[in-house]
Amino acid sequence: MEQYSNVQKKDLKVLVSFIRVFCELKHEHQSGIPLPADIAAIFRKEISLCPECRALLKYALEKLRTCPLDPKSSCKQCHIHCYSREYRARIREIMAFSGRRMVMRGRLDYLWHYLF
Repeated sequence: MEQYSNVQKKDLKVLVSFIRVFCELKHEHQSGIPLPADIAAIFRKEISLCPECRALLKYALEKLRTCPLDPKSSCKQCHIHCYSREYRARIREIMAFSGRRMVMRGRLDYLWHYLF
């Protein structure tokens, strides 16, 4: 199992949470594929995503693992944009969609992430 730093685990939890909410509400009729064991272990529960969202998460994980900055800043404030335009637009769409819904569900801790 690959090791993640605490900062990477936090970023990973936020990213997976946002993608999961988006996938559940937008792709509700697609069959889910469980996440890899190392990612599921961080959440301590099984999370399934549709193939499209799983591919996006895989891309984001690769970029997170290979980030050249230490300490890593949030991607929104980063001066190096390692995501391609297509993936960056997709992540923005997911963050905007899921962020509002998570705040409305009472997840005020994500309000901080959504605004900053």
